[in-house]
Parts: sequence; C-alpha cells; structure tokens
Amino acid sequence: MKVIFLALAFPKMDKTKYLYTQLVSQFHENGHDITVVAPTYDDTIVGLQIEEGVKVIRVKTLPLFGVGLIKKGIANVLLPYQYKSALKKNNIGLDFDLIITPTPPITLYGVAAWLKKKSKGKLYLILRDIFPQNAVDLGMLKKSGPIHYYFRRKEKKLYAKADHIGCMSQGNIDFVKKHNPSVSADKLHMLSNWGDIIPLAQEEKINELRQQEGFQDKFVVIFGGNIGLPQKMENIVNLAIACKDEKDIVFLIIGRGNEQENLKNLIKSKNVKNMELRDGLPQKEYMKWVQMADVGLISLSEKFTIPNIPSKALSYYNTKTPILASIDLNTDFGTILDDLKVGVWAEAGNTLDLKKKLMLLYKDAVLRKEMGQNGFEYMKEYLSSETALNIVLKEAGLA
Repeated sequence: MKVIFLALAFPKMDKTKYLYTQLVSQFHENGHDITVVAPTYDDTIVGLQIEEGVKVIRVKTLPLFGVGLIKKGIANVLLPYQYKSALKKNNIGLDFDLIITPTPPITLYGVAAWLKKKSKGKLYLILRDIFPQNAVDLGMLKKSGPIHYYFRRKEKKLYAKADHIGCMSQGNIDFVKKHNPSVSADKLHMLSNWGDIIPLAQEEKINELRQQEGFQDKFVVIFGGNIGLPQKMENIVNLAIACKDEKDIVFLIIGRGNEQENLKNLIKSKNVKNMELRDGLPQKEYMKWVQMADVGLISLSEKFTIPNIPSKALSYYNTKTPILASIDLNTDFGTILDDLKVGVWAEAGNTLDLKKKLMLLYKDAVLRKEMGQNGFEYMKEYLSSETALNIVLKEAGLA
C-alpha cells in the first residue's frame, strides 16, 4: 500500500523515537511504501532523504517553533504551498492509497485535500490538537475575529474532507461532535497517544545519576517537555512554594519553550529554592532523568475548554513513574488516571489540593510503585505503535 504522511514536528528518524516516527516505522516495517513530508531540521538538508529506510522529503520552511505568534502563523499558512512544491520538485507520484495528516497544524488541509483529489486515496486525520479553540482559551486569538474565522473555517473543512478521524480520548470525540454537528459520528474513533517501550537503564546507572546531581537523599518531582502557555507553569511554582518546608522534595523542570524565560524570572522573583530548571535533553538522557524521579508532573492551564491528553504521560508510563497532574476540568485525563490507577490529580490552580495529592504519593512508596507498574503494563499492552498502526488500517478499511 502506498502511504503519505504529512508532518509538522518530525525529527530525524535515527535521533528521536516518538509517536509519529514510530508509526511511520511501523508502516515501513510492515511492507508499506510510505513517504513523509516534513520541515527540515537543518537548512542544508532539503529534498528527498532516506531515514531508517523511509523516504522523507525535507522542506525548508520559515521558523515554526520558538518564534512569535505572527511569525508562527505565517509559517504555518505557507506550509501547504511549500509541501506541494516539494512533492512536485522531487517527482513524487501522487497515487496514494492513504493520506495521513495530524493536527497540529490544520493549515495542511490544503495539501491534504489536493492529494486526496489527485490520488483518490483515503484521508486519515490524527487529531492531537483542537485549534483554533485552544488558542482562544489561552487568550492568543479573539473568538469571532478575522484570524479566528480563517482558522475555524480551515478546521471545519479538514473535518469534512477527512474520511476518518482518530481522537485521543472519548472527551475529544464528544467535543468534536458537540461543536461540529455536521461531522459524521462514524468518522470518529479512539486513537490514544501511543509509544513503544524504551528499555530502562540499569539501577546502578540511575543511582550514579542521583549521586552525580546531589539527589541521593531527595524526593524528585520532575516535569519534562514544552514550557509554554498551555502548561501554566505558575501552578507548579506555587506547588513548590507550598512544599518549601518539606526539605527533601525538589522540583526538577527539564525543557524549553516560549515561557522558559518567564519561568526563570518567576522562580528568581519568588526566591524558590526547591526548584531547578534545566534545558531540554536528548531523549536517551532525558529518559534516565525521568526514571530517576519519584513522581512525574503534568500541568495544563485551567483556562482550557478543550479536552487535552498530554503525550508526556507516555514517558512516565515507560519509566514506571507515577503521575501527579494539575489539570483543567474539561479534560478527561483525570478520569483516565483514576480508571487506570496510574496517578492522582487536582484542578489546576488549586494549590492546596495539588499539594495534598503530592503528599499522598510522597508518603506512600507502595502506592507509587503500584501506580508506576500499572502505567508500564498499560502502555506495553495497549499503546504500542503496532496497535496504533492496526487501528489506523482497520478504521480506514485497509487492514
């Protein structure tokens, strides 16, 4: 079967293994002819590349990450034109049986619709982001303004054009149904965030890391990943301040993002002594740090009206790390934590309750171990990239 995957964030395949690179690898390993179109990671590397045996067309784009909203918006709007041009320039035949595109971004609608028309193939949407409503929630866009209207129109077109839509949770399905009544319910189905188990480091290596970093007598609460408005890191700073009398608890933040500098300044201005901020790490090293931690943090802004399901939970499942989540009340992620018994949560902004939930984990090593093991077993059984592949093929009627 001939497949094309239109990607936004798609690292070099031999450097980082995450949900999209793993899914693409599954297509390739199962004998499918898959081509990826994605931004380049190096402006000197453009055009058709072979990465881990997969054809990847690397496209030079305007900066898509770490820039202001206007620059980011322009870069995203230009993507479909740049992708079309790259496909033509590299003489790629357009006879695809399956076209896969994730959100973000919804702006790839143009090239996805063009490919569907040219190839007569099926269009499968991996819905990981409900935009532009998430931007409205965070005050980044004004609802009913011209920019919102433009992107909302793109969103509606994408849902209409897609033959199948894989959603992260039941909450996502319900949200799409409620706010897009014209979308056929038959298109919508569950496609949970997925990831393949990465082998854990030996215990002696983790102990060495603890010793090296001075954490041998510390209870480490870790947060890893993007530091931006959606994460509302002020809530985690407030938790750290509330825990200042617990001298062995340390909060470790590893990542980058548009709010990184503001977070540094907040930690400094509030004189937070039990929180350390580190830059992002290569995946292999980062997983060691997560494995070293006692608790894994997830934080979502209380402003969200859309049901986000954070993919960073996968790294916690993988390393058998119990989860403490500060989340809005519109996501069903808290229900997932409760049902699977893999962590605890509190409403974002409720520092007292969040500290109470942290203390529950802090005081109960047996509970932490049980929750960590539950997450690991769940990921191994239900969240592999092979499972994701089978769902995509089955729902698309191509299994």
